Amino acid sequence: MDDVFRITKEILPEKKLFYNDYNETNPAKRVKIYNTIKAMKDRGVPVDGIGMQCHSSIYGPSADELKETIELYASLGVQIHITELDVSLFEFGDHSRIEKPDARLLDKQAKIYEDYFKIFREYKEVIECVTLWGVADDYTWLDNFPVRNHKNWPLLFDEENNPKEAFYRITDF
Repeated sequence: MDDVFRITKEILPEKKLFYNDYNETNPAKRVKIYNTIKAMKDRGVPVDGIGMQCHSSIYGPSADELKETIELYASLGVQIHITELDVSLFEFGDHSRIEKPDARLLDKQAKIYEDYFKIFREYKEVIECVTLWGVADDYTWLDNFPVRNHKNWPLLFDEENNPKEAFYRITDF
């Protein structure tokens, strides 16, 4: 990776270079990412930031796990980008199906979004951007991952492109 970052910086000196990964809040993986980026920076590799994909669910990671991860990465003196945020209504690998999410599930989802965005605003000095991994529930990659044809509702707008409670929780603070 050192060579890729160095060569890219030589070719595109004005561009910021980020290491981007998934499951970055997993305690063991977060330490590996931290150690990797710290070692690269110690070797003079031009790493400007860390991208956190943040594919989450109503079952986790918790707000505390997210905050611990952001604090650890920020201690490296890098910028953080939230690159693919969504909040699934299922645990990873859950094959159960529902026709439509009920108010309880949507409230759990809204609470996760609300808690995450409170943290994002708290760390606005190091978090340059937050990108959602889709717009509305009418089309989402999670309808086919990790289980094919498994409808999910992970985004801020419903299948008719109407704002969900999660939208209001992150915009009305």
